[in-house]
Amino acid sequence: MSMSDPIADMLTRIRNGNTAKHDTVDVPSSKMKKAIADILTTEGYVKGYEVIEDGVKSTIRVSLKYGADKNQKVITGLKRISKPGLRVFAGKEELPKVLGGLGVAIISTSQGLMTDKDARKAGVGGEVIAFIW
Repeated sequence: MSMSDPIADMLTRIRNGNTAKHDTVDVPSSKMKKAIADILTTEGYVKGYEVIEDGVKSTIRVSLKYGADKNQKVITGLKRISKPGLRVFAGKEELPKVLGGLGVAIISTSQGLMTDKDARKAGVGGEVIAFIW
């Protein structure tokens, strides 16, 4: 199974799992995906994640988070911004604000993956990976 955009695949799996009210979602592992899962956990969109080593390949198991009952989703939207066919970059001055600051933009900077807020603090721009709200 060849995949042109593994990050979009990860976001889609999380979106689908969230809609189907699953407790966990399994995603093939990579450094970039671990960093995204880390940001999702830090920002409170998912409960957490664990890396499951299975010989050669490892898997990230993301634990999804819901409100008081399972009908309230914590993640209402996930959107891939920069795609392999169309890369989207933003300088430190034009970093995007998601829903006027209510959501989070994931930015890939020279100092690693970070949220738009952290990138503003660090004074760096980079590739706009995704929006979460």
